[in-house]
Amino acid sequence: MDREWLFCRMTRPQIAYWYEVLLPEGFEPNEIKPWADIERLLNEDRYEIWGLFTGDRDEPAPDEPADLSEEALPVGFACLWKREGIPLVLLDYMGVTARLRSCGLGAWMLGQLREQGRPLVLESELPVDGASAEENDLRRRRIAFYERNGFCPAYEMATCGLRWQALLAGAEGCALVDVMRWHKQLYDEKRTDVQVPLGPGETPAPPYWMAE
Repeated sequence: MDREWLFCRMTRPQIAYWYEVLLPEGFEPNEIKPWADIERLLNEDRYEIWGLFTGDRDEPAPDEPADLSEEALPVGFACLWKREGIPLVLLDYMGVTARLRSCGLGAWMLGQLREQGRPLVLESELPVDGASAEENDLRRRRIAFYERNGFCPAYEMATCGLRWQALLAGAEGCALVDVMRWHKQLYDEKRTDVQVPLGPGETPAPPYWMAE
């Protein structure tokens, strides 16, 4: 962390690079929402895509043209899903390009998000029967990482056909029943794959775009 970092909203050309290059580096195909859904959320001002940039750069306006030189490309990202009238914000995707992982940048971005003062919820995949020991160990380490950075496990839920641990930060003054209701409401009504909470004996529904 001896380098200067900038954490700001991405421009549209940078968002295209994020979706085409950065997002597939860290997420499985069934975890990546269709671009049409993300674009609609952006147009409705329900989605914020923050980028991590190296070097000394002026913060761009989200819609200004961008010269996608190497300096202008994000090396990390955090996506926030929000909805008018709901105080809770969902940390939807977060990641750092492979060459910069294990450098403390994920923790730094979480700190930046927490400093914004908004109640945050995130979803981290849970260990499951049938997965390899390596996969389940990675899932446990991810949950432990979020706990080390101020997020508290709250309840289990399902989306994208998978079982997730919901973790909260900055929501100490909110009733858990309200948080779960807000969490569900952040998603569109057509999202039949979203179950909040998910009971121990319940099976996650398939991703809605695969079930259609």
